[in-house]
Amino acid sequence: MSVTTPQRVTRLHYARSRRKLELTFDDNAAFELSAEYLRVFSPSAEVRGHGAGQEVLQTGKSSVEIVAIAPVGHYAAQITFDDGHDSGLYSWAYLRDLAEQQDQYWHQYLQQLAAAGKSRDADSQVLHFQP
Repeated sequence: MSVTTPQRVTRLHYARSRRKLELTFDDNAAFELSAEYLRVFSPSAEVRGHGAGQEVLQTGKSSVEIVAIAPVGHYAAQITFDDGHDSGLYSWAYLRDLAEQQDQYWHQYLQQLAAAGKSRDADSQVLHFQP
């Protein structure tokens, strides 16, 4: 049985003009995650809840930006967004999962928004009319 060593982030860079967090892991795998994606999938209890079924659907985050990134030990980063959200630690393992599953998670999020009649845009409402 082999023991896998958790991946470490070796580079974090926020490309403000594109609102993308560029990250590289110690195995040289490189990813880009949008500020909106990171905000929507914040690991905080405010977003994820305290257990299964307590998640809070995040809406109106399409224009959110990252205003600060602070390292937390050698295992995580704390990200502060311009909407004031700054709780939850993005562990290296969580960032790797978000990066590797980005297409799947984003698709699920868009489906949840549609089902709830909500929007990625702030101050928007989605209306459905029955003929």
